[in-house]
Amino acid sequence: MAFSKKTSEPTIKKFYSEADLKNFDPAVELGRPGEFPFTRGIYPTMYRGRLWTMRQYAGFGTARESNKRYRYLLSRGQTGLSIAFDLPTQIGLDSDDRLAAGEVGKAGVAIDSLEDMAVLFERIPLDKVSVSMTINATAAVILAMYLALAEKRGIPWNALAGTIQNDILKEYIARGTYIFPPRPSLRILTDIVSFCQTRVPKWNTMSISGYHIREAGATAVQELAFTFANAVAYLEALTASGLDVDAFAPRLSFFLAAHNNFLEEVAKFRAARRIWARLMRDRLKAKNPNSWKFRFHTQTSGVTLLAQQPENNVTRVALQALAAVLGGTQSLHTNSRDEALALPSEESARIALRTQQIIAHESGVAGTADPLGGSYCLETLTDEIESKVGGYLKKIDDMGGTLKAIESGYIQREIQESAYADQKQIQEKKRIVVGLNEYAEEKERLNFKIYYPPKKLEQEQIGRLRRLRKKRPNSRVKERLEELKYALDSGQNLMPPLIKAVKALASLGEITNVLKDVFGEYQEHISI
Repeated sequence: MAFSKKTSEPTIKKFYSEADLKNFDPAVELGRPGEFPFTRGIYPTMYRGRLWTMRQYAGFGTARESNKRYRYLLSRGQTGLSIAFDLPTQIGLDSDDRLAAGEVGKAGVAIDSLEDMAVLFERIPLDKVSVSMTINATAAVILAMYLALAEKRGIPWNALAGTIQNDILKEYIARGTYIFPPRPSLRILTDIVSFCQTRVPKWNTMSISGYHIREAGATAVQELAFTFANAVAYLEALTASGLDVDAFAPRLSFFLAAHNNFLEEVAKFRAARRIWARLMRDRLKAKNPNSWKFRFHTQTSGVTLLAQQPENNVTRVALQALAAVLGGTQSLHTNSRDEALALPSEESARIALRTQQIIAHESGVAGTADPLGGSYCLETLTDEIESKVGGYLKKIDDMGGTLKAIESGYIQREIQESAYADQKQIQEKKRIVVGLNEYAEEKERLNFKIYYPPKKLEQEQIGRLRRLRKKRPNSRVKERLEELKYALDSGQNLMPPLIKAVKALASLGEITNVLKDVFGEYQEHISI
């Protein structure tokens, strides 16, 4: 099996045999489930012991609207929450900022203050539900609000379980919701990890994401390579700050995409576990076996879903979800059929959740660990992915590390070239996409309703924020923001003053402006 130079599509041979695995030693490359190098899974019994967490990504409009959806999903059997924040929240703008106009509550929920956070989680037991929050540049502020809310409810922080994405490097590579330059951003990340290590011990302080890298156009190999390059940069920064790798590494998690090439995706997840185990043990010298375990959440691919014949997306999502399960994911989000058209309706979200439940309870694949392990084709592909990822990591090391590779634009260009090559294949019909470049319908009719957040929600959110500013003690807000600035200037951990600031009802935008004053704002400059 080989890969073309600028696409992830593997050239699969007609037939595989033991000859394709001449130097393959199962004891070294596979082991047993729950044992190094964890190729076959990080737990001995895998899903027979516990199913993966079914976690649907959701959030839109105001906190009140999103809270209704979360309680609906939990009532239908979802076992964890995954919070989508709107663009202004992600880039540190209050909802009444002129730059936020038209974007409030559009791509996720708008969170301006601790009051919004309280409404978002109303009647949701924080000590019983695992919460994942997809937030990066403003991760410290959002986490501070969540911790302040738990404290207000009398819930000890050591009872909180969940994840904050807090993966800022991939924002410079693929997503663009950065605020501060890379090096100060690493300082914020280090403060979060250091603070949570002892005070919020069950919290996953980083979900290092390959998902957005893949969705931006990267190949499966690049998805893993650039994700691991980012992870190495984080771990080196954390250990350089004086933290012991085994003290925080067991709480790290990853976030990967599941795309359409079924065999490649299963092999990718298996290869990822092996690569991480060897990186942690051999390069980063972690001693604790729990530090070697690659724990990951998977989301089915948004970019593979079509506005054309959207009912076909149900099939695509089912195949992608099955690949993630066969690959051994610990947590899974299944996209909805209307992903390419709008935010998911309740009906579409239910179908997506039922897809996971059918795989879990009806397909039989959860009954044994790594059921495809030992396949000549799959093991060959797993080995080749691992080898190619290693080649990328060496090249990035030779360039001086991940920050240098980002600042020079190398990683961004690699992704752009892969995205271009993939699009060219589709346009030239070298890769068939059903309903797009083949099997298209002349006249299409949508057979289900599309959900659109009411336009009034933006004005409601702005009004709520302005009323908050009038009723809160603004002198105390000013004091807390000055304390935050002092902590930043003096090199103190920023989490304690952040928590004080949000408890005083300082807004997300006000806090972000203090951080901007100290750290500056990032402007991308890529040398071509």
